[in-house]
Amino acid sequence: MVDDVRAFFAGRLLVASPQVEEETFRRSVVLLLHHDEDGAQGVILNRPIEADIDAVLPGWKDVASSPQTVFQGGPVELNSAIGLVTVPGDEREPLGVKHLFGGLGLVDLDAPPNLVAPEVAGMRIFAGYAGWSGGQLENEILRGDWYVVDSESRDAFSMAPERLWSDVLLRQNDTLKLVASYPDDPSLN
Repeated sequence: MVDDVRAFFAGRLLVASPQVEEETFRRSVVLLLHHDEDGAQGVILNRPIEADIDAVLPGWKDVASSPQTVFQGGPVELNSAIGLVTVPGDEREPLGVKHLFGGLGLVDLDAPPNLVAPEVAGMRIFAGYAGWSGGQLENEILRGDWYVVDSESRDAFSMAPERLWSDVLLRQNDTLKLVASYPDDPSLN
């Protein structure tokens, strides 16, 4: 848990607390791509949708990590796509990729897939993103809607996105580990 909500959290994960019941963010794990005093943007890592990548972005399906489907990145601009990639090494920024942090970057989805593919190790495509205006995310954190935790490079490309919420919580070293077993419907407990 984070004590100072005035800090900026780009590169970290927002894990929805069990009190978040709104369907878009219920039990979601959001990777924050950008965060400053003007607001924050991220993508939900655990919302695969039934959308064929090649139908939306021809040529990119073979580059995408398994499961090879589009993910709902959030409720904002669902008609736009964001490509998140793993870039091996730190020497240079590959053609068509904008480095973000760690080994992650954003891929230019207008670039030819065959030029980008040899330069990246993993890729996920998101429809839309999650966004917060200045101070909005900080207020949600203070209210207890989100746990802010460190990310691991494998989180963005989990082969079992349906388990990511509990997997991230289980690896925490504090009481957050207990939240991973919180029932879907506490009234049935």
